[in-house]
Amino acid sequence: MGVRLDRIDEDVWQQMIDVNLSGVWKSVKAAVPHLDSGASIVLTSSVAGLKAYPHTGHYVAAKHGIVGLMRSLAVELGPRNIRVSSVHPTHVNTPLLINDNTFRLFRPDLENPGRDDFAPICRTFHILPIPWVTAEDISNAVLFLASDESRDITGVALPVHAGSCLK
Repeated sequence: MGVRLDRIDEDVWQQMIDVNLSGVWKSVKAAVPHLDSGASIVLTSSVAGLKAYPHTGHYVAAKHGIVGLMRSLAVELGPRNIRVSSVHPTHVNTPLLINDNTFRLFRPDLENPGRDDFAPICRTFHILPIPWVTAEDISNAVLFLASDESRDITGVALPVHAGSCLK
């Protein structure tokens, strides 16, 4: 499926870090001067920011980097009453996951695999008996962290993962 971390092409490594870590840092860097007391920054990472998976080390490293970025920002911006946390989704039912290329990647044994053929594989990642979460599940977590309901929460890595980190 992927490549071992010690064999990843340097350009592939750099592109992953540039997009998934440096891009997040640049976005926060641009936004912070415009934030007032009580603001909340919510970064999007992944379950791969909380645990490792084989053959995706560049992605895992970038997503773990988001956790370090989030925690550092929470410490630095907390005195200004700006909260910083992150959400960590598992598989999400969006076209990024639910597509023919992914189906074929995970089910090469089938001629024309579909969503129903792929779902049991995704279920194996979770404790709850579901293959994936929805974009609305992730949005609700972000909305909570951005809302006044979480006014005393900062520096939290919130998994939305159907129990994936328990495996």
